[in-house]
Amino acid sequence: MRQKADRDRILGHENEADGIQEYDNPLPDWWLGLFWITIIWGVAYLVHYHFIAHRSPEAALAQELAAAELRWAATQASETEAEFVLSAEAVAEGESIFQTYCVACHGANMLGGIGPNLLDDEWIHGGTSEDIVRIITDGVPEKGMVPWGPVLGSDQVNRVAAYVISRNAEALGRDPAEALRPPEGS
Repeated sequence: MRQKADRDRILGHENEADGIQEYDNPLPDWWLGLFWITIIWGVAYLVHYHFIAHRSPEAALAQELAAAELRWAATQASETEAEFVLSAEAVAEGESIFQTYCVACHGANMLGGIGPNLLDDEWIHGGTSEDIVRIITDGVPEKGMVPWGPVLGSDQVNRVAAYVISRNAEALGRDPAEALRPPEGS
């Protein structure tokens, strides 16, 4: 413990307001001990974090990105394998998907509302099966249609496209296979 002579010594500010005098007392030993322990711990942690364990925010980010790349690459590879097939089964499954996701904009009867009419022969962005799959997958952001590809996946997108093509052909009295053929002159 420090001697009493070191404590309670007035610094010489005689003209303090309200009779308050400033003392020059040393900091308590427990406070100084915590202060030095904190500094030593901080330096040790810094050395461990950056040099011994080789951890850093950049390395953690790189590791997360690599894991995401593996995960999403596998997902994208499995999705690109889905082929467009116009079958009765695909149309039936596409109808339930359409009722879940598309009715709000295109209407239950597919005559439009917020989105365009899907039963006429006027296709704003192309009416072939490839065009319809592309529109559903990528959306039309400038017209307010969100991209449904990431939400539904390519298999369900193909089924919704089969349903739309089938219903459009039915409404116009055409063969649904016509939509599978590329337009003439191309």
